[in-house]
Amino acid sequence: RHENIRIISMADFTAANSINSYKKAGLEKAISVARGSLIVTTDADCIAGKKWLETIATFHLENDFVFIAAPVVIDGGSKVNHDFLSIFQALDFMTMQGITGASVAKKFHNMCNGANLAYTKQAFDIAGGFKGIDNIASGDDMLLMQKIQKLYPQKIGFLKSKDAIVFTQPAVSLLDFMNQRIRWASKSGSYKDPKITSVLFLVYLFNAWILMSMILSIFFIHFFQVVLLLFAGKILVELFFLYPVSNFFGKRQLLWWFIPAEPFHILYIILAGWLGRFGSYKWKGRRVK
Repeated sequence: RHENIRIISMADFTAANSINSYKKAGLEKAISVARGSLIVTTDADCIAGKKWLETIATFHLENDFVFIAAPVVIDGGSKVNHDFLSIFQALDFMTMQGITGASVAKKFHNMCNGANLAYTKQAFDIAGGFKGIDNIASGDDMLLMQKIQKLYPQKIGFLKSKDAIVFTQPAVSLLDFMNQRIRWASKSGSYKDPKITSVLFLVYLFNAWILMSMILSIFFIHFFQVVLLLFAGKILVELFFLYPVSNFFGKRQLLWWFIPAEPFHILYIILAGWLGRFGSYKWKGRRVK
């Protein structure tokens, strides 16, 4: 029995169907009773290494960051899933993690994943916790990050360390995968940072341009050249970026699947982006709009 571990049941504090974001409510309650000064969060389906907390705490003390984004990788390499959907998710997630690390380190814009976050209790309280974003089912990570960033613009950091990596599992079905990505896309309308919204819009527009060119090439042969140029440019830029990221996560072998996965990546970006803004998704057995 560990005296410093306390398990909190949400059923003791929340009436059924009384809130829209159970995760935020759970985190807020846990933080309110936490005795430490640094809050570290992950998800129930994640696995961390032995030096995970030590590495985060050391990074915090050495840099005085009040909000720390840390790396997450699908599958972890211990149980390699060989089906295409799992490989696709691992590639896509690895790309997002590379963008997360680069954008935070260069202070271009802020991204993070709730599966591996740390922030000071003081910063959380001063920012008002999840107040103002508690009506959104998702967003306990990036939306909170944006709130804290406004108060501490120079104290947001990314922890690039293999000892800090958290391992998660891929969605088991295509439906689960799409619901997850639609959920992630659904919070984009709440982003206040124009740099993030601009990047997301340009990415969506570029992928839509490729898809439209592919459709037009069926009827007008000269559009096929446009498709080839767009595909070649997309692949070269993304591979150049992804190669060092794959080395960091020890997943360079997945790059062989990169080109076959590209058409599916374009389709899912367009579908998830559209449904995230105008559709609904299923999460934890509940239908969320």
